[in-house]
Amino acid sequence: MRSQPTPADFPALFFRSALGRFPTGVTVVTAEHPETGTPLGLTISSFSSVSLEPPMVLWTLTHTAASLAAFRALDRYVIHVLSAGQVDLARRFARGPQAERFSGLELERAPNGTLMLADSRCAAWFECHNTQRHEAGDHTIFVGQVEHCHRQLLSPLIYHAGDFELTPGSEPLSRN
Repeated sequence: MRSQPTPADFPALFFRSALGRFPTGVTVVTAEHPETGTPLGLTISSFSSVSLEPPMVLWTLTHTAASLAAFRALDRYVIHVLSAGQVDLARRFARGPQAERFSGLELERAPNGTLMLADSRCAAWFECHNTQRHEAGDHTIFVGQVEHCHRQLLSPLIYHAGDFELTPGSEPLSRN
């Protein structure tokens, strides 16, 4: 018989602060609403690789997000890994109405037709097929199979301790 977890012995704000000790990259996820076709986009830092064969990534979205139902229903999305020079874009997609997030921005299509930002400053992007969704606490975990991706040697934007941070140099330590 497996044991059950014990209740947390710390408040939520302490837990959030402890999580903030781990620096993460910053991404913007874009797609089109599956019913209306209007652009959807949001800033996330909960992005991670899952598998190389097949290529898969994951990200999470809180259950209080207005766009949650749309992201659960759509087929594809693009995850843009922001570079150090894109703090403005990270803030823009972090809050406010969807229409304001996209106001004045150039958009284009990824190879399979998914709406994406036409911003050459992104360090990388991944066009994903929305293959799995898992409920976990107050978030949904989205697993996407990567169909197309692009990268360039730009320093990534880092989120650490509740704010954006300086990033490492753009030259990789290895030749990969």
